[in-house]
Amino acid sequence: MKKLFMAGCLLLITGLSAYAQKFSLGIKGGVNYSSLKTKDNLTDENNIMGYQVGVFARAGATGLYFQPELYLGTKGTEYTMIQTSSETVEQKAKVKFTTLDLPLLLGTKIGVDKLNLRFMAGPVVSFKIDDETTFPSAYSQVSDFGNYKNQALGIQAGGGVDLGNLTLDLRYEAGLSNLSESEKYNQKQNLFHLSLGFKLF
Repeated sequence: MKKLFMAGCLLLITGLSAYAQKFSLGIKGGVNYSSLKTKDNLTDENNIMGYQVGVFARAGATGLYFQPELYLGTKGTEYTMIQTSSETVEQKAKVKFTTLDLPLLLGTKIGVDKLNLRFMAGPVVSFKIDDETTFPSAYSQVSDFGNYKNQALGIQAGGGVDLGNLTLDLRYEAGLSNLSESEKYNQKQNLFHLSLGFKLF
């Protein structure tokens, strides 16, 4: 986890140095709609609503920019059934993570600084701060299910608009790494983000 964080900070410093011709800093908040997919139809998957709040920086020139962010958020999923060794059991379960997320995005924009259309993509590293899991008895019949790692890697892509100092983004995040401690389940987090930000300068 420390190595991932140090690598992210190094990339952040390098990117800001490379694109330092124009720099802005802001705050942001928003909502997300997330699910946690499990392979082989072991469970179903149902989206849950979460939040995010944090800060962002943007540095660039002539239509290209680098945008690192750091925000606190929640994500997870709900299950209504699980396939045990002998039968399919209908019982509700819930997984909810609180994470510190570090997206490192490269983007391009069309328009002027105060009025533009943007497109961006890049990796995101998530560090688990807390998790709230509710698993009924049927889920305990599946060995090693419900144990999750402390960090994950994903990729974000999307678009946004700037209107004055306001910035509105819509993104999709696809999980690249298995969140489960067991390789049997290969659980990956996927979510949509909608956020509103304000550039302080």
